[in-house]
Amino acid sequence: MKTNYSLITSAKQANKLCMRLLFIVPLFLLMFTTGYSYAQENSIVVVTSSKNQINELEKRELIDLYMGKYNSFANGASANPIDVVNDEELKAKFYKALVGLPLARVNAYWSRLKFSGRAKPPSMENSFKDIQKRLSSDASALAYVYASEVTDEMKVVYRFD
Repeated sequence: MKTNYSLITSAKQANKLCMRLLFIVPLFLLMFTTGYSYAQENSIVVVTSSKNQINELEKRELIDLYMGKYNSFANGASANPIDVVNDEELKAKFYKALVGLPLARVNAYWSRLKFSGRAKPPSMENSFKDIQKRLSSDASALAYVYASEVTDEMKVVYRFD
């Protein structure tokens, strides 16, 4: 009786392929969901004090506030945008997402406006702790932070997609 070795080889190959897929598919799913979670935690949000009456801002309003066109919210309440000094990466990502410009161009824009006296740039805070303090003491303060840093004393008013 002659054995059909080609069928056995094909069955072994199919079994190996199934075992590889059983390993690769869950690994891929784990990498995808972990990456998504990491991206969500490191997304940038704009926050204000939980005491502020504003619940949501449009991107256009943020641009107007952070680029010096307006210094109050749509409801007429004073707005004090804050820039973070010691996290250039966060600041660069924020302005790139907000106005599509690199930080050097944003800095040049503010240099021109400050020189002309036409607008006042956002207030500066050195660290996240300083931003927390400012938000707790100033209901009109507005800042950008990583989503993972949001506390109960902060209210998210804008999320970048």
